[in-house]
Amino acid sequence: MAHQQHADDPQHDLLRVCRIGRAQGLKGEVTIQSFTSEPAARFAPGSELIDDEGHVLTIDNSRTFRDHWILHFTGVNTREGAEALNGTQLFAHPDPPEQLADEDAFYPRDLIGMTVIPAAGNSLGLAADMTIGTVVDVTDATAQALLTVRLRKPVNGQRTALVPFVERIVPDVDVEAGIMSIDPPGGLIPGLGEDAEEDDSDEEGARNA
Repeated sequence: MAHQQHADDPQHDLLRVCRIGRAQGLKGEVTIQSFTSEPAARFAPGSELIDDEGHVLTIDNSRTFRDHWILHFTGVNTREGAEALNGTQLFAHPDPPEQLADEDAFYPRDLIGMTVIPAAGNSLGLAADMTIGTVVDVTDATAQALLTVRLRKPVNGQRTALVPFVERIVPDVDVEAGIMSIDPPGGLIPGLGEDAEEDDSDEEGARNA
């Protein structure tokens, strides 16, 4: 199960939910690139989305085709009108914090800056009181969000690691404490697990050479 991660925009206290793409057909429908983990709710008829100039677009119909969302906005009834929206980014008001907590969902701004430590009883046997690094970025990927962790101790010049934001690897996120616990497989974090064992083997070989 993946944690839910909501896209947000640093220039607004709003959530970026989609970018409008090409026109679909002749009656004003548009394709979109979705950035939300709740498309059925965000794109339901009657939902109001806001462009980056503050204009409100109301969805009067939505559907999916081959895993892609197609929207129709009130007042956009021609292909020309739909084409004029191409590239427009749309935003929505954020969910209440208490609702996010119930859904085990987080915004990137909640995660960036968190201290990353090993989870208790992690598979690599790491001490839970060590610091692995700090979350410096959150990016969307096809299957799940990816956390960019700046390592406390760079390894062979590598200063960051990408960590999938899924419950199996990130079992605990304490926003109030600013701490994220992870249980990484060997080789995911440079210097931990398999990478550390390989480094030790290389050093041993050098000593015996």
